[in-house]
Amino acid sequence: MRVFCSDPGSAGCQPAGAGSLPATSASRQVAEMDRLAARAPQQISLKTLIPFIDWSPFFHTWELRGRYPAILDDATFGKQARELFDDAQRLLTKIVEERLLQARGVIGFWPANAVGDDVELFTDDSRSTRLTTLHFLRQQMRKPSGQFNLCLADYVAPKTQLDAGHRPPLQDYIGGFAVTGGIGADEVAAEFKAAHDDYSAIMLKALADRLAEAFAEYAHQLAREAWGFGRSENLVLEDLLRERYRGIRPAAGYPACPDHTEKRTLFSLLEAEKNCGIKLTESFAMHPGASVSGLYFSHPEAKYFGVGKIARDQVEDYAARTRSWVTEIEKRLAPNLGYEPG
Repeated sequence: MRVFCSDPGSAGCQPAGAGSLPATSASRQVAEMDRLAARAPQQISLKTLIPFIDWSPFFHTWELRGRYPAILDDATFGKQARELFDDAQRLLTKIVEERLLQARGVIGFWPANAVGDDVELFTDDSRSTRLTTLHFLRQQMRKPSGQFNLCLADYVAPKTQLDAGHRPPLQDYIGGFAVTGGIGADEVAAEFKAAHDDYSAIMLKALADRLAEAFAEYAHQLAREAWGFGRSENLVLEDLLRERYRGIRPAAGYPACPDHTEKRTLFSLLEAEKNCGIKLTESFAMHPGASVSGLYFSHPEAKYFGVGKIARDQVEDYAARTRSWVTEIEKRLAPNLGYEPG
């Protein structure tokens, strides 16, 4: 294990790589990847996505706090919530019947193995030609004995089985997706605004967001089925929303993978703009705004986590791995820095 920290006690951080999940943990249960079952839906009926909608965040858009469907009977917000929900159902019906919005997406899978805190992707199952590399960060906070500092690379089988006499790596895979429920949303919202109907314009954007998240849930179900273990699932919507399934789908720019620029690699792999019309802006935001993207990890112990504060040693290591300037990484990861740059 390489140690880079010149001051292990700075910002309460451990040296980069310290306390990491043992390499063998990621390889104990590698999903059998049925490549033929992998599907990449480019366009899909909105009717297919509606049963996957999580309505609770919809009410949060209107500053009504509570969980659906209980919020409909809330003593304080119930009446307003029911009226809002009825309006949403009417507009959603109009969207579907008049095809005001389109949902498009793509999912893909690649042979993959971890190398330290990176994950190498390969062109085929021979794993002889590297396609690209995904770069991740590791937690550096001090934890009690027996708890590990996590990195997303821990959830992919290592390239070299150090505990197995340098046998060939386990046949692990990683998946990725980009989906949107917002094709046409800007144009339709503009029409509502031109008619001085700002309420419907806001409602339409909120519904597009819900459809995008529903598509992400639906696509993840397809991914688990492609891996094989998802075919025996018997989950209702509540199970999906509470993530009672194997695997995770973290997104670049979120706590487990705070570097937004990793989206660039994912979008290149998926040819997202060509396949589903989703573009990345210069600041790595997605357009249409009602879009979701991320990676699929199948490890049975995979869970969401936050990287938290990191020390300069890991910033320097990450800069070297991504071939970037340290100052550039410090700007990109400013909220995660456990020290004052300069």
